[in-house]
Amino acid sequence: MSEIIAVMNQKGGCGKTTTVVNTATSLAVMGKTVLVIDMDPQGNATTSFGIDKTKLENTIYDAIIGDVSVKKVTIPTFIKNLFIIPSNISLSGAGVELSKKENYHIVLKETLKELPPLFDYIFIDLPPSLGVITVNALVAADSVLIPIQAEYYALEGLSQLMYTINLAKKKLNKKLEMEGVVFTMFDA
Repeated sequence: MSEIIAVMNQKGGCGKTTTVVNTATSLAVMGKTVLVIDMDPQGNATTSFGIDKTKLENTIYDAIIGDVSVKKVTIPTFIKNLFIIPSNISLSGAGVELSKKENYHIVLKETLKELPPLFDYIFIDLPPSLGVITVNALVAADSVLIPIQAEYYALEGLSQLMYTINLAKKKLNKKLEMEGVVFTMFDA
């Protein structure tokens, strides 16, 4: 079974995508089979692997709304053992569409069940928000990794983030664990 890690912080610019891309690449180079799910409408993880997000026929958006199989949108990157489910701006409307569905919070988890048991690790790169997409990731994930800038103001939002994670664990995903906190942009 894959270990599914949601990489989240409601603050933008803290290094979520950079953490996902570099950690996933390192694990792939070490021989692990890794999948990155770009759940950010900005699509920066997608772009990081040299994919033109403006020319994509299907993305994670199409998989979670049920238009295509998640297998169809899973594509290899130029790095051996590393795959991505790409994203683009179309994902920005997913929150509204998902919130209309019954059991909207389990859509990503159900979608990922279609994947073959190929991956050692699945990283979910999340947008800087605590909306419907993030809730779906918390339900689907085994653990949460929080990139945080090594500065005072970045710590202020950590308590709200921890509250959200603990609430998700209590109400939606009892197996959800904290992977840890990664300090980013550290300047000695």
